[in-house]
Amino acid sequence: MSSGLRRALAALAYSTLPLLAAGAAQAAVPADMAARLDTDLTPLGSERAGNEDGTIPAWTGGLQSPPAGLGYQRGMHHPNPYSADQSLFTITRDNMGQYADRLTGAQKALLENYGDTFKMNVYPSHRSCAQPDFVYEANRKNALTGIITDEGNGVDQAIMGKPFPVPNSGYEVLWNHLLGFGNHKLQRQFAAVIPTASGDYTKYSARDDAIIRWNDPAIKTAAELDNIMALYILHTLEPTRVSGNVILVHETLNRLSDPRKAWQYSPGTRRVRRAPNIAYDNPGTNSDGATTSDSFGGFNGAPDRYTWTLKGRQEAYIPYNNYELYSDKLTYDDVIRPRHLNTDHVRYELHRVWQLEANLKPSTRHVYSRRVFYQDEDSWGIVSAELYDARGELWRVQEQYPVTFYEVPVCGSSMGAAYDFTNGRYIAVGLINEEEPVNFYADHLEERRYTPQTIRTLGR
Repeated sequence: MSSGLRRALAALAYSTLPLLAAGAAQAAVPADMAARLDTDLTPLGSERAGNEDGTIPAWTGGLQSPPAGLGYQRGMHHPNPYSADQSLFTITRDNMGQYADRLTGAQKALLENYGDTFKMNVYPSHRSCAQPDFVYEANRKNALTGIITDEGNGVDQAIMGKPFPVPNSGYEVLWNHLLGFGNHKLQRQFAAVIPTASGDYTKYSARDDAIIRWNDPAIKTAAELDNIMALYILHTLEPTRVSGNVILVHETLNRLSDPRKAWQYSPGTRRVRRAPNIAYDNPGTNSDGATTSDSFGGFNGAPDRYTWTLKGRQEAYIPYNNYELYSDKLTYDDVIRPRHLNTDHVRYELHRVWQLEANLKPSTRHVYSRRVFYQDEDSWGIVSAELYDARGELWRVQEQYPVTFYEVPVCGSSMGAAYDFTNGRYIAVGLINEEEPVNFYADHLEERRYTPQTIRTLGR
C-alpha cells in the first residue's frame, strides 16, 4: 500500500463525523464522541497517535512548563528546547517533486517563484502544543454544548478553550482558529516590515495589548460576554508619518448581528472616529496595502462573505517550533531578505493539518475570490494559506510561525508573513527579535481602559 493511500485511510478513520461544509446551526456532539478527548483524541481535539512510519510522533502532553536546563525565567525570550536537532533534509525547487504530497499549495508556489533562494529546512517533529488543565476541562464541556449560530457567523454555549474540539463542519474548524486560549491579558511591542524587491525596508514599530474576555476565568458562560469576546488597542510608534495613530477594537462573538466595533485616533485631526473599514478586504493597518485587514493571524473577523468547506486532513511540512525565528540573538536584518524571510532561520516539521477552503458568495464582494487554509491539528491555528484573485489566479500566500510559549502554556503564532507574487514584495508582522518578549501576564490591564477616550490620550 502506498504511503499516500495509508495517510488518506488514516485521515478517513480519524472521524465518522460529516466533515463537510456547514449549513445553518450545528449541534454539539453526543457524549460518546466527546469522550474521545480522553481516549484516541488529545484534550486539544487532535489525534493522539503518531503516524504509521513514526515521522509524526504521538502526543504525550507537549511542553506544559519550561523544559529543565534551559535557564528560562519569565520575561526572557524563549530558549529553543530543540536547538540540538539537526535538519533532516532541505526541500528546494529542484527536489520538491519528491515531497509534493506533503507540501501545501502556498509552499509549492514559494518554491516555484523564489526557488533560487527559498528553501525549506525540515527538522524532526515535536508535538509541543500544550494548554493548562483548566482549558482541557473547558474543551470537554464545549464539545458537549458548543453550537454554531447564524449560519456560521457566531458561537454560543461555549467558553474558553476551543469551542468545537470535535468539529462537525468547516465553520467549526474555522472558529477553532478564531477562538481559543491565549491567556487572559496580553501585551507586547513588535515590528512590521514591508521590504522592497531589493530587501530595503522601513520598520513599523507598534505596541498592542488585549483583554481576551473569552479567556476570563471569572466568566463562566458565553452569555456573560455580552457578545464582546476581546478588547484590543494598537498604538503605532514609528515611523514618524504614522506615529501616534491608535486603534481600538471591541471584537464580537456573533459577527453578523453585531459586527466588530472599531475606532481610530489620528494625530493629524486629533479626533477619534469610528473605523468600520478595519475589516474584510480593506488594507491592513500599517501594511501599505500588502495585506487585508482580515488576513492578520491567517484569518480574523467575520466569516459571512464566504462559504466554508472542510476538504479533509493531510500530513504537511509546516512552520513549527520556530523559536530561532523569535530569538533575541537575531536582528531584524538577520531575518529579513529580499522577496522572503531568511529561510536559514525558519523551521519546518511534519504535522497533520486540516485543509479548509473559503469560496466567495455570489452576493458579496472581496478581493480574494477563494482562500485555502491549513490548520495545525494540535493548536487549530492557521499555518499556511493561499489567496486567489477575482480571476481565480493565485495572488498571495501566507505563513504563520508557531511556537509553544511554555511558561503559560500557550501554543500559537506571534509572527506571520504574506507574500505577493505580482510585485515580489512581502509583509512580515509580529517581529520581536529586538523587542521585549510577549507578556502573557499583563494583569494590570483593566477593561475600563478600552474606550475612545483612552486612545485619544494615548495618541497625543
